[in-house]
Amino acid sequence: MVKVEVYSSSLCGYCYRAKALLKKKGIKFKEIDVTFSPKKRAEMETRARRYTVPQIFIGGKSIGGSDDLYDLEYAGKLDELLAG
Repeated sequence: MVKVEVYSSSLCGYCYRAKALLKKKGIKFKEIDVTFSPKKRAEMETRARRYTVPQIFIGGKSIGGSDDLYDLEYAGKLDELLAG
């Protein structure tokens, strides 16, 4: 399994949706909560070059947000990415 990181906010429905899919698939991930941390949010923005949460990284590569994660799932490509 590759390393999965999720930058999220405690008030974000899309974050809950993305984390629910990963949990359903049995994927362990590191959650980085940016709710009250400008430093972590700046880190996310630098890494992802995006400003919205969630931002998801698989194997160090930005795959985007919740919709992007679900698009990969529906296309049958998510399991391949997660396998490394």
